[in-house]
Amino acid sequence: MNNSLKHSIDALNVPLERDVFLRTLIRELSGTLQDVVGLEEASGFISVVGERMGRQLNQDYKSALVVSHLSPEQVADVLVDLKRRIQGDFYIIEQNDQKIVFGNRVCPFAEKVLDRPAMCMMTSNVFGTIAADNLGYAKVELQETIAGGAPGCRVVIYLKPTVESEDAEGREYFRGLEAV
Repeated sequence: MNNSLKHSIDALNVPLERDVFLRTLIRELSGTLQDVVGLEEASGFISVVGERMGRQLNQDYKSALVVSHLSPEQVADVLVDLKRRIQGDFYIIEQNDQKIVFGNRVCPFAEKVLDRPAMCMMTSNVFGTIAADNLGYAKVELQETIAGGAPGCRVVIYLKPTVESEDAEGREYFRGLEAV
């Protein structure tokens, strides 16, 4: 290839770099899964990945904090921090001994999450796995999501079975395993 052609290709305004490439890859994988096996099955496949990532992130944070388990307050802070580190904008709306309610203004997948609700299983499973592994139980309800067209997300983690949590639509997680 001659030098002038190489330089002109190098200078092209192509919106491609690692972050966009990886977010697009995940979007296309989840979209293909949704189209081929349906939303419920696609969510299931993505849940497996989220659960594995949750276990790794949980261990990373516990090691960094030099603790064997996280307190409820640490769980909430860790979940906000991990989303911040991947360019999300989660924040705590409410926290008590029964639940933690999060808001979110920016999805880490940015515009790539639109019309891909299966991608929200990453949040559900990472949050549920970390909360349950440290606190024994979690039920994650994705009340509003950017993927579903809302301007932001509202995610509730129930920390114990209650009448409110039993009425909520979501996934339950238990220390050491995940159940639908």
